[in-house]
Amino acid sequence: MVDKVSEKPKIVCLMGPTASGKTDLAIKLTQDYSFDIISVDSAMVYRGMDIGTAKPSAEELKLAPHRLIDICDPVENYSAGQFCLDARREIKDIIQHNRIPLLVGGTMLYFHLLQRGETEIPERDLTIRHEIKQTAEKIGWEKLHVRLAEIDPAAAKQIHFNDTQRISRALEIYYSTGKTLTEVQAQQNWQALPYEIINIIIHPPDRTVIHERIARRFDVMLEKGLISEVEKLFNRGDLNYNSTSIRTVGYRQVWSYLAGEYPLDIMRERAIIATRQFAKRQMTWLRQWETAARFNSNDADFYGNIKDFLRRFALHEGRKG
Repeated sequence: MVDKVSEKPKIVCLMGPTASGKTDLAIKLTQDYSFDIISVDSAMVYRGMDIGTAKPSAEELKLAPHRLIDICDPVENYSAGQFCLDARREIKDIIQHNRIPLLVGGTMLYFHLLQRGETEIPERDLTIRHEIKQTAEKIGWEKLHVRLAEIDPAAAKQIHFNDTQRISRALEIYYSTGKTLTEVQAQQNWQALPYEIINIIIHPPDRTVIHERIARRFDVMLEKGLISEVEKLFNRGDLNYNSTSIRTVGYRQVWSYLAGEYPLDIMRERAIIATRQFAKRQMTWLRQWETAARFNSNDADFYGNIKDFLRRFALHEGRKG
């Protein structure tokens, strides 16, 4: 039976804690529905960070392409606001091609801001950004930070003088709009999505199951070469412990190991503990979606239960052509 089918275009959001099986489920769904996947993951956006983010393999991406992965260099500071701009663009494009956006991931802040309204952040201006970079090469980033402090003291107080990406973005917003970053953020011009949102949350009810999967998955990452992957980033010279990309769970522990702060066994233990804590925070976020459909990923007919739920919305079924 089909429930109250809205005339609005539909988007499906598939959420869950880390190691809950979101990617596998999403790929399977694309084979039965007209879904195109948009990644909702703050770490998968970075190129060269594949193993530690559990990024879909080349074979999986060929079967089910994911938008918004591998779109940034690790030195860039990708923000929640930028995600909202990017996701809105991709959602619109997918719908214009008569397909259904399937947003999949575990970065709950991104889901929250996208669904419940985000501050309208100005588009990036590549010309102004290039001019800022040229100025920095002449006078240095510290002086640009001083300039930012004169323009927007509140923002400068929150941005370290070595954080070149955020300094550049704050100045870019000011030069392109005439408004400071602080003013833009304070306006809170909330924009609701003009779509029917179908929220699906998957997780096993027993927390110990997630804990076991996290430990097992991290060991597999180590076997696949996670340390070598982080070592390449470590040796680049333009990244540090405070870089947004390196603060990703798993990467920051391996980074500290490479810096000689603790041995391999302690690194493994800390990474697993940090990932479990991350999963706990994700579950706290997920409780906010009171009307979401929740599914036990350990149920024998887990996939069938989800398909039964989706039938209520008269989604177009059929293998991807």
